[in-house]
Amino acid sequence: MKLVKAERTQLERIVAISQRAFETDVAVGGAVGDYPPEYDSIIWHEQMLNEGHLFQATVDDMLVGGAILFLNENKESLYIGRIFVDSLYHKKGYGIALMELVEKTYPNVKEVNLDTPIWNVRTNSFYKKLGYIELKKESGFSFYQKNLK
Repeated sequence: MKLVKAERTQLERIVAISQRAFETDVAVGGAVGDYPPEYDSIIWHEQMLNEGHLFQATVDDMLVGGAILFLNENKESLYIGRIFVDSLYHKKGYGIALMELVEKTYPNVKEVNLDTPIWNVRTNSFYKKLGYIELKKESGFSFYQKNLK
């Protein structure tokens, strides 16, 4: 798998993958319509691309997912706004590979932070499996952190 800054020519495909990925959340405790903000918005994803936060994940030149990443000013902390793998490729190890690449994208990062809905049993167990520590639960979300160094 490769993780690179998103290409403008892939924007519509990335948004379609985001939609398919997050719409499967109804199978793991989510309600229909209970999706991340702007998960299906081309305009929002284009803004993330323009700001350098949108990444695309490929396997053998096939687009399989994406990530929205925010590096802090001192470049020692990374916030994962979201990651997503096309539902066509769930349960094939791509999520784990994507997270490993995210953690290696910025070599100076000492900690990675993220949050996920409390109700999402799939993502909560996934992040714990990858060594993320739950720091708190607040406003319907679980907040996680992983120290890399």
